[in-house]
Amino acid sequence: MFGGKAVKKLVTKAAKQAEHKPAEHKPAEHKPAKRNGLKRNGLTEAELLRAPASQYMSAEQLAFFRERLLETQRELLEKADLTSEHLREHELEADPTDQATIEEEYALELRARDRERKLLKKIDEALRRIEEGSYGYCEETGEPIGIPRLIARPTATLSIEAQSRREQKQKLYGE
Repeated sequence: MFGGKAVKKLVTKAAKQAEHKPAEHKPAEHKPAKRNGLKRNGLTEAELLRAPASQYMSAEQLAFFRERLLETQRELLEKADLTSEHLREHELEADPTDQATIEEEYALELRARDRERKLLKKIDEALRRIEEGSYGYCEETGEPIGIPRLIARPTATLSIEAQSRREQKQKLYGE
């Protein structure tokens, strides 16, 4: 009975008190452009898609993808921090069914963070490839991966054709 209910009541009281206080003036935070076509380092997704093939992986395009990768990295790290805080606030419930539900939610959250941890590794690798100059080119064939694929999946290391071949091979041979 002490667990979550007491915490929820305290949070509710604090929230009500905050509603009655006048909002403090805070300077506007600079937020990076979102993925919906707003400019990012001078380029939009639409401009990237219209760019001629001769400009593939130009400095501006690399800056666009670097910023996108860094933004995703920041978001994932913030989620990880929130998860660790949430897990520290472990609530004990008297009802075994409620406790099982809470534990299952924690397990799902940890699985999601594990997938995100793997994505963070891929983001680090993609940022390294940007620095090395190999970003945007297929690891197997050396051909351009393509702007549309990189916009959809900035951590891609294979062209669509190479990825299809790899998936087909895995399907056939179970590798």
